[in-house]
Amino acid sequence: MRALRFEDNRLRLADVGVPARAGEALVRVRLAGVCNTDLEIVRGYAGFQGTLGHEFVGEVLSAPGASELVGRRVVGEINAGCGTCELCRAGDARHCPARTVLGIAGRDGAFAEFLQLPVINLLPVPDEVADERAVFTEPLAAACAVTERVEFETGARAVVIGDGKLGLLCAQALTVLTKATVTLIGRHESKLGVARRRGIETLKAGELTRDHERSFDVAIEASGSKTGFAAALRLLRPRGTLVLKSTFHGTTELNAAPVVVDEIAIVGSRCGRFAPALELLRRDAVDVESFIQDEFALDEGVRALERAAEPGVLKVLIRP
Repeated sequence: MRALRFEDNRLRLADVGVPARAGEALVRVRLAGVCNTDLEIVRGYAGFQGTLGHEFVGEVLSAPGASELVGRRVVGEINAGCGTCELCRAGDARHCPARTVLGIAGRDGAFAEFLQLPVINLLPVPDEVADERAVFTEPLAAACAVTERVEFETGARAVVIGDGKLGLLCAQALTVLTKATVTLIGRHESKLGVARRRGIETLKAGELTRDHERSFDVAIEASGSKTGFAAALRLLRPRGTLVLKSTFHGTTELNAAPVVVDEIAIVGSRCGRFAPALELLRRDAVDVESFIQDEFALDEGVRALERAAEPGVLKVLIRP
């Protein structure tokens, strides 16, 4: 099969064998999405070598012990656990110490004609959710995951920093799932417009004034920028909560003084469960179609990632 691989610091298309892990489902990839994490891996994040891609919708070709899935459209949670540790036995492999992660750690990903995941990772896609929406399940689940880490009180003020894909999804998900008042801060009028069409308050980064400082209960840093951390600290009230969503290659300087003085809680948030995200997509509760800006065949995969890395681009899709 054809696959888009990152090996020896080089991104290239390659002919590789169809994956054949014993006991796992085989999925034909129908559509895959390019994520900022894919771009960061190419820059050195996570030290991954292999087939990239973790956002996908596909069709099950074989599923040991779950024949009812064969022929169904599915999405797949990306963390594959050992199945025996305490976390896996509790049904959540996201922090299994021996886990592999689709297209990110120890497991070839979705920029290929076929992929494999454990059957337990697969969720059927509702018939009314088109592929072009279903492919957003993984990043939308990551946005929903903020509510697993932070309890939003009624009337809380939340600010999302960054108007990229993840920031837009976080702002929409929090508006639907919580009783907080959500504000999105970004730099791009066209992207902020996506949020405004969903009734979300927006601010240009240059419009922030002293009145905005120390006025939010929760700040979600989703800018992918080293400056986002400092901006969040300025906006948070004392004893507020900072949620870190961005992953990128590099280091962030931390001025710990305001964290200590204002007793700020810093919370990491990574992968989310897929079922809540699929339900939001089924209900058409979030806008994802506006994100799609280009689509490439798998044979144009290198160009797809180049396009996704261009300034201002939201979502690029790859269709094997």
